[in-house]
Amino acid sequence: MSTSDQQQTTPVIRRTLAGPVEGLLTGGIERFLGIPYAAPPVGELRFALPGLPLPWSEIRSARRFGPTAPQVPYEGSLGRLLPTVSIPGDAYLNLNVFAPARPDGALRPVMVWFHGGSLRHGSNALSIYDGNSFARDGVVFVSVNYRLGAEGFSVLEGAPLNPGLADQVAALEWVKANIEAFGGDPTQVTVFGQSAGGNTVAALLAHPRAGSLMSRAIIQSAPLNAQPVAQAKRITHRIAHDLGIQATREEFMSKSPAELLASQTRVLAGSTQLAGGPQFALAVDPELVPVDPYEALLSGAGNGIPLMIGTTAEEARLWIVPSGLAAKISKFHLALIRRKLGISRAAQQLFQNNRPAASPGDLLVALATDKLLRVPLYQVADVRHRAQAQTHVYEFAWKSPVEDLGAAHAVDLPFAFDNIASPDAIGLVGIAAPQTLASAMHEAWVCFATMGVPGWSSWDLSRPVKTFDGKDNPVVLAPRDDECEALS
Repeated sequence: MSTSDQQQTTPVIRRTLAGPVEGLLTGGIERFLGIPYAAPPVGELRFALPGLPLPWSEIRSARRFGPTAPQVPYEGSLGRLLPTVSIPGDAYLNLNVFAPARPDGALRPVMVWFHGGSLRHGSNALSIYDGNSFARDGVVFVSVNYRLGAEGFSVLEGAPLNPGLADQVAALEWVKANIEAFGGDPTQVTVFGQSAGGNTVAALLAHPRAGSLMSRAIIQSAPLNAQPVAQAKRITHRIAHDLGIQATREEFMSKSPAELLASQTRVLAGSTQLAGGPQFALAVDPELVPVDPYEALLSGAGNGIPLMIGTTAEEARLWIVPSGLAAKISKFHLALIRRKLGISRAAQQLFQNNRPAASPGDLLVALATDKLLRVPLYQVADVRHRAQAQTHVYEFAWKSPVEDLGAAHAVDLPFAFDNIASPDAIGLVGIAAPQTLASAMHEAWVCFATMGVPGWSSWDLSRPVKTFDGKDNPVVLAPRDDECEALS
């Protein structure tokens, strides 16, 4: 078959339980965009649990991305590196499906993606999350929009907690009920997410119903915690105070999404992952997050589900290097932040001894990355190993030249998706990112989803860490173990 024939685009129709949808078949890949998995979260469904999608009888076009959750773009340096797509409309509880054509009729493994963005940014319409590469490699890929910010994670009197997480559960239930129509195997579902999306995957993995929602999980660069309600509600109360209303469902419903976004922007001004201040977070609640996910995982929750988990080597560079903050951090600032993070003086000295030329900003990156993400990850992996639960650990170490990002938070995304040439990716990793690294990393993700093994051994007492450095991509045993021990 010629290249021109392979790239011919033809309509294709699949039937969901709510009604038929028409996507496009191009180059052997079926692409369906903006399919509703739940009713629009407006009116009586605002700040409520998601409702079933409204049924339709006529063929519904699924050729364009659906609406995105209400949000504002990142500001400053983050806005340059992490673009935002805004598509208006109420029906933003939608998902995209990228599926290989099925000449043999065989069902394929499924991967469901939950984007990151501090629980207030992101969407499934970003070019970096294009699912063609997964479908090309035999996976049915699903990317999900869910409620963000005040609409999805407020703590309101008279409203359920974590409606944005409830959206994700609804999306997984949709996958279970509908994905076979797109050639997906509902018994082989790998759920994966990065940053805030990885945080929600941790909560889903720790939930008693995890086994009915997923068969495997991948957590990328994510905190594993949820906050007690008293802590999680701080940002809600700040928004309420800013607007002169009470933190109740009734009074928040009296404000438009745009008004809440404007208030959200005001109360979060100057607040970052490292600078402190309130952030939107999962709240511990009896229904969706009955126990803090980190504590639940340490107690054995999710042990029956194979897990791949990892970080980038320099997560914190995203927040302090492009903004110029790294150059301004003094030893005094470092000491203040160290104490706030609960890091001992001895641990700081060890990191300094191991990096004699490091600036205070460099030390902060290393300390914060390990304290907030890498050490909790290793602790969970250790517990799972003792329970003989399959766990694979990786670290992304390739350094992006863009704005001196290095191996910062989010730099791994274009490689896992094998989308390094997409417009969003070029702004993050440049035009000379190694395709060999994208191929290797993407292959590991696909192998884990399709066969349950990513290409290196499961975590054990030797602590094997697959290190994606863009050179040899070696498996390193117990990397920087002295530093992990100092922070534990």
